[in-house]
Amino acid sequence: MVGMQIITLKVGPVRTNCYLLISNGEVGIVDPGDDGDYIIRIIEDKKLKPVWVLSTHGHFDHLLGVNDLVLTYNIPFYMHPDDQFLLERAKSSAEYFKMAEVADIMVDFKPVNEGIVLDVGGTKLKVYDTPGHSPGGICLYSKKDRALFCGDLMFYGGVVGRTDRSYSSREDLKESIKRMLKLPKETIVYPGHGRPSLLSAIHPI
Repeated sequence: MVGMQIITLKVGPVRTNCYLLISNGEVGIVDPGDDGDYIIRIIEDKKLKPVWVLSTHGHFDHLLGVNDLVLTYNIPFYMHPDDQFLLERAKSSAEYFKMAEVADIMVDFKPVNEGIVLDVGGTKLKVYDTPGHSPGGICLYSKKDRALFCGDLMFYGGVVGRTDRSYSSREDLKESIKRMLKLPKETIVYPGHGRPSLLSAIHPI
């Protein structure tokens, strides 16, 4: 059986990785950081059927495109409830960093947490709670494809997510990374920024 196709789109002012997870004509969208029109154009060009959109955490650079996607396709938007306060700050945070006016996030999210499984075209992706960078950080894992979408938990070259904000926790981040390192070593890690890497190349902190 052909595995899930993964398309990476670099969006927004900090070049966030937005992932299109494609299986049997359906697509799940992970971290639509901005440029909703661009994401939609790719989806339409490939004649895909969107089924959900998910943010790995509540920072603005991982969710500014949700308005366009949810309103265009009438699909659910998933996020961990512990990051709701960041979602509520998204407009002001984006305007501060982008120095430009952006729209409010007008759509509601459906809460997800540890153990919930999302489906795209028959491919199952399991949610893991991975707090640290933010309280509601999550990862999405496809066992069949050995693919882990980890947001800003960890990056290529052993770099880990920032924990210098008041709501961050380095101890939580350390434990979250330790848990994810228990997955198969051949797992490919798809981070929120930068290039992917093998899980075997990432080390505990």
